[in-house]
Amino acid sequence: MTDVLRQTGLSTEVRLAVAEIAGAPGAWCPSLAPTGDRVAYVSDRSGVPRLEVAALDQQTPPAVLSGADEEVVSVAWSPDGGWLAYLVSPGGSICAQLWAVRPDGTERHLVAGEDPRATVFAGGWTAGGHYVCSIAPGDGPGADVVLVDVVSGAHRTLATGGFLAVTAVSADERTVLARRGPRGHRHIVLVDVASGAQQRVIPLDAPGGGASEDGRFAPDGSAVFLRAALPARPGLPRSDRTALVRVPVDAGRQPGPAQVLITRPDADLESYAVRADGTVLCVWNADGVTELELRDLAEGGLLRTVRLPQPVMPGWSLSADGGTLLAELTGPTSPRSLWSVPLDVDGEPVPLLSTPRHPDPHLLVTPVRLRYPAADGTELDGWLYAPPGVDGPNRTVVSFHGGPEGQERPDYHPVAQSLVAAGLTVFAPNVRGSGGHGRAFMAADDLAAREESFTDVVATVDHLVAEGIALPGQVGSHGWSYGGYLTLVALTRWPDLFAAGATLAGMSDLRTFFAGTEPWMAAASVTEYGDPVTDRDMLAAISPMTVLDRLRSPVLLTHGDRDTNVPVLESIQAHQELTALGAPAELLLLRGEGHTIVGRENVLHLSERVAEWFDRWL
Repeated sequence: MTDVLRQTGLSTEVRLAVAEIAGAPGAWCPSLAPTGDRVAYVSDRSGVPRLEVAALDQQTPPAVLSGADEEVVSVAWSPDGGWLAYLVSPGGSICAQLWAVRPDGTERHLVAGEDPRATVFAGGWTAGGHYVCSIAPGDGPGADVVLVDVVSGAHRTLATGGFLAVTAVSADERTVLARRGPRGHRHIVLVDVASGAQQRVIPLDAPGGGASEDGRFAPDGSAVFLRAALPARPGLPRSDRTALVRVPVDAGRQPGPAQVLITRPDADLESYAVRADGTVLCVWNADGVTELELRDLAEGGLLRTVRLPQPVMPGWSLSADGGTLLAELTGPTSPRSLWSVPLDVDGEPVPLLSTPRHPDPHLLVTPVRLRYPAADGTELDGWLYAPPGVDGPNRTVVSFHGGPEGQERPDYHPVAQSLVAAGLTVFAPNVRGSGGHGRAFMAADDLAAREESFTDVVATVDHLVAEGIALPGQVGSHGWSYGGYLTLVALTRWPDLFAAGATLAGMSDLRTFFAGTEPWMAAASVTEYGDPVTDRDMLAAISPMTVLDRLRSPVLLTHGDRDTNVPVLESIQAHQELTALGAPAELLLLRGEGHTIVGRENVLHLSERVAEWFDRWL
């Protein structure tokens, strides 16, 4: 790492700040033991995500239970307390394996995903050492719901036919709830295991039938709860929000009419938990900030608002009695960490001591939210990170999130904070197509509408310059995944808009993306981008690879060398073409990384290179 630091053009002070910011470890994906005295979670304190178990009384150091060469993705504790099931990303690939281990670290073994082409998607525990998950074999677009006996290793397919992401299994294991459908059109289906018959829980033409997630059975099996996107209310733009819906199910497992239980016109229901006392824990996404409420399940009335010490809660686990929440929290000055949050009594959230040390808060800034209009008047928003003491126009980097259904939120961003430490202003927008703003806004860039969505990039830069935030001619573009693609689009369509660009795992040609990505990912993306066969001309027209000769600004292309989501070829082929054209382009391949960069050394390397790149060219 010393050689990497020496190669940059950053000052020693900035290099040390970047090392502190990008080198900060985190802890996430908590899963409470049924006894409530221990927690399993994922932490990268060792430099790579590992499975750890810690006592809540924090009297002993946490124990690492995963293998030395395993990159852990998530973990779940079995209801009887006897097992931990955890997903592993082999070599950084998006393909995942399922492993099981005893809480004392013994009997660790591979349970599913032996085939390197297969991908295991997390599900949940049922009973008797059974774990249910979805498995895509990798030779086609489908994924099956599979029940795994973690002791014997036996597999039993419960549901098949389409891409099925399991959300729940009935207590008698005779009925499955699964999410089905491509991006933007996913919905919950009820599957009869014996016959294989599938039916929508909410009919397509009923409110909430177009998109639903997170289906669960009521404790007595009499109903299904789910989150469903409702139609917009007249006169209330962006009121097409995700709500909690209840669907009664009769003895023959036939769904009845849906009933909207809890909704807010200003927020999406991000997750929920129905508690034994007849209340429901609601986790809302309100303009990117997490809001936590306890509500009455029967009437939907607000009973209590629960304060959180950080603005975003990506994950959580509820105690068996429903009274304590173990939350994964993050904010602009705080990497992901674990907190104990009381729900029913007054009390302050308490951080777990097993949470890794946070970086020096004086090195970090808290962004402010800005709203601004697109060219057609559509309201856009984003988060502005300004270096301390900057008053007036400054060198600025516009940072586009992935997805495109992702959402820029006020959580921890090592690259953005590293850019600020180098004296650059960063603006992270939510252009149309982003989540968290209603279903219509998220679908506003689908298929042919993508051309119009590109203009939001120009509107963003125009606003930053007009408001005296950005220096004209000294604006850069950075993006991850779809954001990297959007950066290349902007650099080729408006060659004078950005003085420099940097991408991470971005697509350069949607045709080769479809050909090279995992089959299930390609099938799911047709409704987002277009059909790779029938819409091939359209895909060519919106692929930067076909017009790279227009690019004039220097671009840094970075990619994990084991990425199978957006294949690494996407950056390699763009770099080769730009080099042949004599354009100023550099390629950085991050060894052993997949679509998301998780190794601490690589996160630091990436943050330094991006900060140095824009410091050099802006």
